[in-house]
Amino acid sequence: MTDDLRRLLTRAVDHAVDYRDSLAEHAGRPARTYYEMRDALSEPLPERGAAPLTVLEELAERSAGGLMPITGPRFFGWVMGASHPAGVAADWLVSAWGQNAGYHTPTPAASAMEEIAERWLLDILDLPRESSIGFVTGATVAGAVGLAAARTRVLLDAGWDPDADGLFGAPPVHVLIGEDAHSSMFSALQLIGFGYRRVIRVGTDGEGRMRPDALTTALRGLTGPRIVIAQAGQINTGAYDPFTEIIAIAKAAGAWVHVDGAFGLWARAAPSLKHLTAGIEGADSWVTDGHKWLQVPYDSGFAIVRDREAHQRAMTQWASYLPSIGETDRVPSAFVPELSRRARGTPVWAMLKTFGREGVAALVEHHCALAKRMAARLTAEPGINLRNEVTINQLIVDFGKGDAATRKTLTEAVIAGVQAGGICFAGGASWRGDWVMRLSISSGATTEADIDMSADAIIAAWREVQAQRPADAYSRAGSG
Repeated sequence: MTDDLRRLLTRAVDHAVDYRDSLAEHAGRPARTYYEMRDALSEPLPERGAAPLTVLEELAERSAGGLMPITGPRFFGWVMGASHPAGVAADWLVSAWGQNAGYHTPTPAASAMEEIAERWLLDILDLPRESSIGFVTGATVAGAVGLAAARTRVLLDAGWDPDADGLFGAPPVHVLIGEDAHSSMFSALQLIGFGYRRVIRVGTDGEGRMRPDALTTALRGLTGPRIVIAQAGQINTGAYDPFTEIIAIAKAAGAWVHVDGAFGLWARAAPSLKHLTAGIEGADSWVTDGHKWLQVPYDSGFAIVRDREAHQRAMTQWASYLPSIGETDRVPSAFVPELSRRARGTPVWAMLKTFGREGVAALVEHHCALAKRMAARLTAEPGINLRNEVTINQLIVDFGKGDAATRKTLTEAVIAGVQAGGICFAGGASWRGDWVMRLSISSGATTEADIDMSADAIIAAWREVQAQRPADAYSRAGSG
């Protein structure tokens, strides 16, 4: 058995290394579409099983051509880390160990590592040290956990126990959220029973930042429990809400403040960028991802809650067969929705050990510098329009002149050309009624050379579009 196991896992390593080695040469997009892959993989359920090594080889062979190079150096489609090798190796051990890190006493190593990782995260993000962290799958679930804790506290303060008695007959909770909030926050509100339409939308400025005056107006006249959802890092522009002002306004109204900082909260770790988050420590709960800027493999998000008691009340489950809990014990499942869960704290611990405080800061600052470099390269080309203030790792551009429909057509054509070219991957997004190319710089593998190569590819695609569509590019230049 030992020889078979070693052969199997060694081959898995070989395939993984071969794939990673290929990314620098091809960082564009999958060679085959979802539909092609579905057709190629479709077959009846096998009546008899196959040897694990045979299955592994078939898995690697049949996946070829259908993998998006997210971990490559020129993937800019969304804010995604590159799954750093140190985190991947730790994650492999997590899978091999097979620890169900729901309770602390049956899985002492995994649970203790998560507790230490919680302490380190609060330190590096400089958030209130009494806070608790639920290690979850990503920002959407983290948002649901943080908002569930908010729901518990604001309703308890209003004389209602939502965890015991549900929401039927509960006092209504007013949820205020910025006009340019990320969709994950609406999903989180849906998950906890608040609904994604039953919110009060607060006006924002040109970069998507919540306006303090609009929040003041929105809160005026409201009674009963209130939750304000702020944002650190708008998904298109990277903009940060003015936390000092809006948190003071929210607190004066007795509201719980929740911050969606899926990627932007990591500015707290970088001395040159921390000012963007000034005042954020005054909030009550925060969300961020490990699989973004910390480069942890996927299945890593953090729900951070100042009120540890409310956090546990919203999440804790218990059964007679579970181990007893001491007064000072930290039970991992007390801060997340699942009792059965992988040891998510272990890769986080490994990445924080690998980077250290200085390494995390250097990575965040490096990506923000690369974003500015990309913006400078692109905007030097006539007809490429920068649509945001590049304050962090996000930039959005559109192409050409004229009305929104004309620029949308041109921008879509450039995006298609870039994706077809295979040098880098960039996607599109809607912003202020326009269609833009969004570039998110967040891979630990990305270098200045990758930025320059990608900028050249985008510029070349734009020039090709102009050559093919001269009427669209030029004839209506003064129409908008």
